Amino acid sequence: MTRISRVEIIGGGPAGLYTAILLRRLLPSIEVRVTEQNPQGATFGFGVVFSDQALEFLKKDDPETHALVTPQMERWTNMTLNLPGDRIVIDGVGFTSIGRLALIEILRERAESLGASIEMERRVESLDEVDADLVVGADGLNSLVRQSLESEFCPSIEYLNNHFAWFGADRPFDTLTQTFVRTDKGALNAHHYRYNPGMSTFLVECDDATFQRYGFASMDERESVAVSQEVFADVLEGASLITNRSNWRQFPKLWCEKWTSGRYALMGDAVHTAHYSIGSGTRLAMEDAIALSRALAAHDDLEAAFAAYQSERAPIARKIFNAANTSAHWYENYAERMSLPPLEFAYEYINRSGRMDLERLRRTAPNFMKRYESQGG
Repeated sequence: MTRISRVEIIGGGPAGLYTAILLRRLLPSIEVRVTEQNPQGATFGFGVVFSDQALEFLKKDDPETHALVTPQMERWTNMTLNLPGDRIVIDGVGFTSIGRLALIEILRERAESLGASIEMERRVESLDEVDADLVVGADGLNSLVRQSLESEFCPSIEYLNNHFAWFGADRPFDTLTQTFVRTDKGALNAHHYRYNPGMSTFLVECDDATFQRYGFASMDERESVAVSQEVFADVLEGASLITNRSNWRQFPKLWCEKWTSGRYALMGDAVHTAHYSIGSGTRLAMEDAIALSRALAAHDDLEAAFAAYQSERAPIARKIFNAANTSAHWYENYAERMSLPPLEFAYEYINRSGRMDLERLRRTAPNFMKRYESQGG
């Protein structure tokens, strides 16, 4: 067990809060504090999605937290592609989802029940403000910890071509659905799924040429949500899109070669990103928390714990990072692929991350593959 007495976690999202939970469980003599710049009840985004098997890690490592989270989750066993001229159901590709705020509140209450201190509405401006033996940067893409020590963490970052905006929709969808539409200004795509019985995440995406033709860059939230609602009126079926800092952005591909330095460690989006098209960002962040906490519990020296965290966790995360990037690059060219026959498009879609082979597809999605192969696929 590491000989540390105080841990400061910067960032009160899933990664930071779950780290606090695990440290209080595994190392109850350690004082743990989480600082979060936003007030309680405020969060960016709407729902988070996991593959249907993704929470097995949580059930195995922390059944108490798993038991709190799973009753609030939505579940489905298929996914749907809405394409011009056809609707394709891909069976066997199950997912679960939960509201981001609901997840954060569950984790916050659990962390506090275990004795962690949670300080909301406190923005750390400089690492000089932090007096702790260990400082965990769970502070997202714009991480103060990473940016303060860039030469130590060795980050690389580049931005994808496509633009996207996160909205909510005040209606549920039966499955995780991808809706692809053509307009006179270009092609757009929406990723949408319910995260509670009456609400869904609704992410809209388009390439740069389409983004420019629509003039989204000069629109405010009210204007861009009105355009998006019109474009996807058919699938919304009268529902409204809802904004929550729903600014148009380009996805950042971030990877740090080093995850630790001195008394500092990074996790989640502070150290790596995973494109939203594979639904693994929150899972990766929570698994980072598990790896760091285990390493701290297993070693009596911080340097040794950090070495174990880096060597054991980074290679696993790198595989997901690479698969997410492969999937993301597929989306960069989906407009061109929309000229394919719908079943061929769907087959390419399900293979976009490079992790499926033919036999696995036949086992996972037998009904889809039967339809695909019967038509000459």
